[in-house]
Amino acid sequence: MTFPKNILKLAGATAVLAGAFAVPALAQDAEPAVNSEIAYIFNTFSFLVHGALVMWMAAGFAMLEGGLVRTKNTAMQMLKNISLYAVAGIMYYLIGYNLMYVGVDGGYIGSFSFLYDPNAMPDLDTGYSKMSDWFFQMVFVATAASIVSGTLAERIKIWPFMIFCVILTSFIYPIQGAWQWGGGWLSEAGFSDFAGSTLVHSVGGWAALVGAIILGARKGKFGADGRVNPMPGANLPLATLGTFILWLGWFGFNGGSQLALGSADDAMAISNIYVNTNLAAAGGVVAAMLLTQIMYGKVDLTMALNGALAGLVAITAEPLMPTPLLAIIIGAVGGVLAVITVPLLDKLKIDDVVGAIPVHLVCGIWGTIAVPLSNPDTSFGSQLLGIVSIGVFVTVCSTIVWLVLKFTMGIRCSEEDEEMGLDKAELGLEAYPEFGHGSKSM
Repeated sequence: MTFPKNILKLAGATAVLAGAFAVPALAQDAEPAVNSEIAYIFNTFSFLVHGALVMWMAAGFAMLEGGLVRTKNTAMQMLKNISLYAVAGIMYYLIGYNLMYVGVDGGYIGSFSFLYDPNAMPDLDTGYSKMSDWFFQMVFVATAASIVSGTLAERIKIWPFMIFCVILTSFIYPIQGAWQWGGGWLSEAGFSDFAGSTLVHSVGGWAALVGAIILGARKGKFGADGRVNPMPGANLPLATLGTFILWLGWFGFNGGSQLALGSADDAMAISNIYVNTNLAAAGGVVAAMLLTQIMYGKVDLTMALNGALAGLVAITAEPLMPTPLLAIIIGAVGGVLAVITVPLLDKLKIDDVVGAIPVHLVCGIWGTIAVPLSNPDTSFGSQLLGIVSIGVFVTVCSTIVWLVLKFTMGIRCSEEDEEMGLDKAELGLEAYPEFGHGSKSM
């Protein structure tokens, strides 16, 4: 008969369920320790995975820049991007992290101690692996350096650029970062920058702007009569791929800046950050498309790509608090600002090859100013204080470094090398050897 068997199965299932519910009751004393360990694991996991996404942005910058320069300079941009990432990691380990985070205590600068030692500070149940935090912070430094790379493309020599990256990643970036994220004086003053519209993107933008002014424009970019001569990029599909990679990596950039995944509240916050980040980028694309259609009678793909990045930079200062609708608006304003700033730079005869200054500097400022629109704990005054103080610091330091490099080893390649292309002149190779062998028409 099947009836007794069913009764036995039901009794067995009941016993299993009773045991399952009984175990937590018997282990209530151990529950806090278990939960603490689980939070530690998830927090560390968040740092590592989101950090890996941000590292993937290095590939995005490389592809974007490789698509927006001419073929004769493509390999140089690839070299600059992989080498600046390597330099950023080494310098941030040697000195940068300590300057930014160790012993700031409301002041202006951290420790000048050499080499980051995770055991140097007492472990007071931080809730995450210290080296996972170091990794997450390091990939942000490389992003700031990548911004400079694109602006100064096609006419800067490799070694002066690398020396500037060494100083940017070991001193300039960490010192201003200590003012806010390291618990320094700007943090005490109420300045807020969730994931780095100012601390990362505007820093790279200021350094790039100063470098572009001191370096000068590419030969032939601006005519004697003030005419702007377009120098279109060689591979727009590659630039589009780079933009999508950056868009994906930005979820790590903003989502990881929640700095925790050990609770349901953290998981919900990261989800909201992802949505707002995505919608801000979408708003930037649509706004850039509409504005270029109105201004030029045609939609400009490169402006649409920069519109996406502009929206991403703009939402980075506060991706958690806005409603999704406000995130779209913040991103759309960023897209408009990027489109407007490009011709303004041309009028000022500032040559920005990839449009990094409009995207990262201008939209970084806008995103930082917009924080009080959704975050009641901030004020426009404190936000402006952070924008101006960091802008002045980075501009002065960058000016000194660029000028020293210019008057010692020189920063610009010769006219002959620029005409030939930096791939052959500086690297002795070509990214596309079958396409005309460095023809002057490229």
